[in-house]
Amino acid sequence: METKLYNNEIAFELSTKKIEEERQGETLAVERPASVQSNGKKFYIESYGCQMNFADSEVVASILANAGFDSTTQYTDADLILINTCAIRDNAEQRVRNRLQGFNIVKKNKKGALVGVLGCMAERLKEKFLEEEKIVDIVVGPDAYRSLPALVEEAETGQKAVNVLLSREETYAEINPVRLNSNGITAFISIMRGCDNMCAFCVVPFTRGRERSRDYRSIIEEAQDLYNRGYREVTLLGQNVDSYRFSDDKTLVGKRLVEAKYEEGVVNFARLLEMVAQIAPDLRVRFSTSHPKDMTDDVLYTMAKYNNICKYIHLPLQSGNSRVLEMMNRTYDREWYKNRIDAIKQIVPDAAISTDIIVGFCSETEDELRDTMTMMEYAKYTMAYMFIYSERPGTLAAKKYKDDIAEEEKKRRLNEVIQLHRIQSLESNKADVGKAFEVLIEGTSARDENYFFGRNSQNKVIVFPKQSQQPGQYVQVKVTDCTSGTLIGEAV
Repeated sequence: METKLYNNEIAFELSTKKIEEERQGETLAVERPASVQSNGKKFYIESYGCQMNFADSEVVASILANAGFDSTTQYTDADLILINTCAIRDNAEQRVRNRLQGFNIVKKNKKGALVGVLGCMAERLKEKFLEEEKIVDIVVGPDAYRSLPALVEEAETGQKAVNVLLSREETYAEINPVRLNSNGITAFISIMRGCDNMCAFCVVPFTRGRERSRDYRSIIEEAQDLYNRGYREVTLLGQNVDSYRFSDDKTLVGKRLVEAKYEEGVVNFARLLEMVAQIAPDLRVRFSTSHPKDMTDDVLYTMAKYNNICKYIHLPLQSGNSRVLEMMNRTYDREWYKNRIDAIKQIVPDAAISTDIIVGFCSETEDELRDTMTMMEYAKYTMAYMFIYSERPGTLAAKKYKDDIAEEEKKRRLNEVIQLHRIQSLESNKADVGKAFEVLIEGTSARDENYFFGRNSQNKVIVFPKQSQQPGQYVQVKVTDCTSGTLIGEAV
């Protein structure tokens, strides 16, 4: 294979696709349980946004399959078309609106077909969405997915069906998610829902509600079941996994310790991470996302203790300047963040670190942008999701601050950050040339069917020529070449 198949520019853009913080819509094919009688209707679901949205779609698919629905990967064949939405940026919402217009053809050609909007955009706009998008029949927020079968019945009568009630209890703990478009090797496990961090730029606390942690026993059971079925990697998901705390005694849950040491009757994130790692030594464990204010040394020591806990941490920076961080209500400053970077490098020296960065936040100066770039140089991120600030209605920033940086200026700043990260990413990958890594084979490369792709513990994608290996196996791969987004090697 020629290296040009992994052109630096293409690979880099793929690795930083979340500049827009949107994944293209993905569809699913699921099987209805044999014990459930078909109701003769087919559903189609398309997902956008973060990993939590895709995990939620797996819960929705399970609920519908158990209600007798069959699935289809062609929306033109569906009786029920669902789109699971993201509201984090304005163009995420615009993309959903455009996609809905494409579904209108089904409404015109198939009698009784229904269109539903799920997720964060549904929660943010609520009933207003029905007025704006005339083809929408059902609007369902993230905490109301259990009510979907009943809402479908209501919509079939010609009524508009809405349930956007947020819950302080719902975690869908006992629902066994359907694995969508599964490779049978990697899977997401949602460990908590909602967020208590009121970052000034973010709509998540308003669209996903208050933070609540799922019963650790159901998480362990789900991870064990996945392993028994041949999966070899799980990613524990939450808006802020480090603040995970579960106890049967609810009076203990609300307490938040600076250092999350062991407490009798409480399972914190470090303990949960350890329990999942102990299921099997060949079950890889990842997690996302961490918050700098809650990332404790206990979590890092747990990572260092177990080889099967991947040495990769996503630690959003947002800004490297303390004044801007205070305006963002991130509840840490530049020095605190540097302390966490230092702790990671000391306790887990082989860990890779990725981040989120926002440029052009209200009143950000050139010198403050430089602080972000010097922090990038200090942390040496292997991956970065980079964004232009997008004002979201209802947030603290929208109410309190003026979005006073011109769009062209934001784009210029973003380009500077991207260029710096491109250099850093290539340097990081060049440093891996000549090294061998344990890689979990996830499948065939999209660019060359003669090559496998997988990831190492540091979450770097590695491609290498196929031999006699199979997806789901671990293999040692020596890196022989690289681009800024991909390592290229050969099995050894």
